[in-house]
Amino acid sequence: MANSGSFLGFVHRRRRGAELFLLVLALAVGLGAYAAVGLGVNDEVPTDIVVYGGWLATLSIAAHVAVRLTAPYADPVLLPVVTALNGLGLAVIYRLDLARDNELARQQLTWMTIGMVLFVLTLAFLRDHRLLQRFTYTSGLAAIVLLILPMLPLIGVSIHGARIWIRLGPIGFQPGEIAKVLLVITFAGYLVLHRDALALAGRRFLFVDLPRGRDLGPILAMWVVSLAILVLQRDLGSSLLFFGIFLTMLYIATERPGWLVVGGALFMGGALMALQIFSHVQSRVDAWLDPFASWETGSQQVGNSLFGMAWGGLLGRGLGLGRPELTSFSESDFIIGAIGEELGLTGVMAVLVLYGLIVERGLRAALICRDAFGKLVASGLALVVALQVFVVVGGVTRLIPVTGLTTPFLSYGGSSLVMNWVIVALLLRISDHARRPVPNLSTDTEGASEETQVVKLR
Repeated sequence: MANSGSFLGFVHRRRRGAELFLLVLALAVGLGAYAAVGLGVNDEVPTDIVVYGGWLATLSIAAHVAVRLTAPYADPVLLPVVTALNGLGLAVIYRLDLARDNELARQQLTWMTIGMVLFVLTLAFLRDHRLLQRFTYTSGLAAIVLLILPMLPLIGVSIHGARIWIRLGPIGFQPGEIAKVLLVITFAGYLVLHRDALALAGRRFLFVDLPRGRDLGPILAMWVVSLAILVLQRDLGSSLLFFGIFLTMLYIATERPGWLVVGGALFMGGALMALQIFSHVQSRVDAWLDPFASWETGSQQVGNSLFGMAWGGLLGRGLGLGRPELTSFSESDFIIGAIGEELGLTGVMAVLVLYGLIVERGLRAALICRDAFGKLVASGLALVVALQVFVVVGGVTRLIPVTGLTTPFLSYGGSSLVMNWVIVALLLRISDHARRPVPNLSTDTEGASEETQVVKLR
């Protein structure tokens, strides 16, 4: 029988070499896509590919070194996967820039740089994720303030009908992107303290134990907050995201299906009420039910995206050889449609697999984490990515109505990109803590049996 060190070695290997190898492959994906765009549009490799590739490589290696120094036991897959997605997103945005004579890819690269700087700073200064539990209610208060900011005069800005932006001089960003991370921390801290009470069963209905009436306060409060976001900011996506995160984290903490029943009923009631009251919700539902009914007078985004993906077929037209610029917001809300047109169903499936890996690695970190707070934070952050991808891809493919959220790491948008890099840093911090070997408290294990050593390390 192998000794205890080899018994636990497969769990506690640092795997930084594997991360570096995967990171090289991720850079090849981004640079290869960038070169393919130039060849497809101009029949030549972009002249700035050396500078562009050098900058991407510098950012990626800096992030890898930061992980190696500050979180040596962290998951080796997360950083390469998000780097590949970010690189592919930059290439697709650059392809749209060539068709529209814009410079959004340059701005996105700047936001990526800021995001990776915050990624490094988060790992450097947050050495133990459990410290965040001290700021449970402070994070909640900060999140509420951030959600209110777009409603204030002078700094609040309404763009495309949604009042979710603030502008301070030349800088504009969405406070809700920061709020979603703070809310995950708040929900996790609150549920750790109150999950025993929330897990108590009330009346039984159709083989499901519903929660007690006295415990419905938190979910009703979150439902009201979500409706307020929908009413005041006209932001259907954020409203759905915040309520969905709280509901799923509540289910994970209590393991009570009754909360899903109550939350589902509240969601359906809110959705029907919004459909009857708000015209922008009605228009999105109409475009979902029949995207071609009002082609001349209504929105053509969904229809154009469906045409493009159908034209792309299984393997796509090739980067630079389609017409994704015909779809409005193809650099942000509908970037999956652009990928489906030029990389085909195969490219879309590959992107979804990468997102699946992010969610899987986040949930894996939650499973092996030794503290309840870390489990809930990791689960919540993984669910943030999962819900955003489901809502965005579902809207583009006409599975559900379009909501206006961005596709993580792919879509153009500085606020979203920066905070998604912070999310990855938090997941790596929790993963590093969970994968570290448990300290051996014995001062003399030479004479101990192998079975005893294994029990102590567990």
